[in-house]
Amino acid sequence: MRDTEDLRSRFRARFGNKGRPLRAFFAPGRVNLIGEHTDYNDGFVLPVALELGVTVIAAPRDDRRIRVHSQDLGQTAELDLDRPGPGKTGRWLDYIEGVAHMVDSRIQELRGADLLVAGDVPRGAGLSSSAAIEIATGFALLSLAGASVDRVALALAGQAAEHGFVGTRCGIMDQLVSTCADARSALLIDCRSLTTEPVPLPGGPFSILVTDTRKRHALASSEYNTRRAECERGVELLRAALPEVRALRDVTLEAFERHVSLLPEPILRRVRHVVTENARTLTAVDALRRGDVAAVGVLFVASHRSLQHDYEVSCPELDALVDLAIAQPGVHGARMTGGGFGGSTVSLVDESAQGAVMAAVREGYRRRFGVEPGFLVTHGGAGAREIDG
Repeated sequence: MRDTEDLRSRFRARFGNKGRPLRAFFAPGRVNLIGEHTDYNDGFVLPVALELGVTVIAAPRDDRRIRVHSQDLGQTAELDLDRPGPGKTGRWLDYIEGVAHMVDSRIQELRGADLLVAGDVPRGAGLSSSAAIEIATGFALLSLAGASVDRVALALAGQAAEHGFVGTRCGIMDQLVSTCADARSALLIDCRSLTTEPVPLPGGPFSILVTDTRKRHALASSEYNTRRAECERGVELLRAALPEVRALRDVTLEAFERHVSLLPEPILRRVRHVVTENARTLTAVDALRRGDVAAVGVLFVASHRSLQHDYEVSCPELDALVDLAIAQPGVHGARMTGGGFGGSTVSLVDESAQGAVMAAVREGYRRRFGVEPGFLVTHGGAGAREIDG
């Protein structure tokens, strides 16, 4: 989280004070422990919020205009709530404008605002900096309008902004964990009912190690949307034998194996990943509740291999980080996390081995790719909130 006093000073230098009280809001990024590419298939996911995220300093205006300055990019823009832009420009403003218009039309009529936005989630690392921007902005605008914050409705508004203004047909996981997470807990999300359940992380000397490939990805221009269409095609084909199926979440492993002949390649492998990943996610929840970190680690590796070979959303950099990590003593398991094609991996590591693991992974990755990976350790952060002071 950024220093809010420093950001308030920067806000005053940018927009002036004008006697307005300045309020500060924060929403976290996330790392997904397991349950990848299941969210838009109505399935189950198990993310953890980070201690890093996006901070918004906000003050109300008397009109319906929003002026916003990105501290990280050094850019300022303005938008009109009564005149939505076309979106899908590829600029950072798409996230701000999208969530503002979705909140304004779906939840609460907003007032104008001046906003200063600053983040410390690495962009493009698969840690959902985009959802953090959406949720922090939406939380700020709702609060300035005097509205109570319905966290699920806010998450849905953020998702709609991604769909309509950014062009990424994302699921609901990133926005829900950014709004609803509990500290030191994972969040089990049923992406059909949108119910959430905190799953306390087991006590003991282990940590969640996120490793950044430094390979940036852009989901809207990747094969993410293609994978979603392939899953929808799998549902259509399976309905010939299973008319009750609404999404791949409804397909059990047994049903998949009985009707595998209905699925051509590569649809067969896409479906197999989603069906088995849902099962792995629920099994991981049970293992965490038992405090069985080793069992969760085995599921991590199985998840990565499925994403690598069946869903084909990994890349050489992600595969290398996983292989380097699981070869080290003290690592229970590792997998890619996020949409894929770059971004980060997540590993469960004994704290006593953390330094040695990072050193070995750093050196092995540098030798192969000529760059050093980034590292982030988390124990689970809390969801969106207003910051006092």
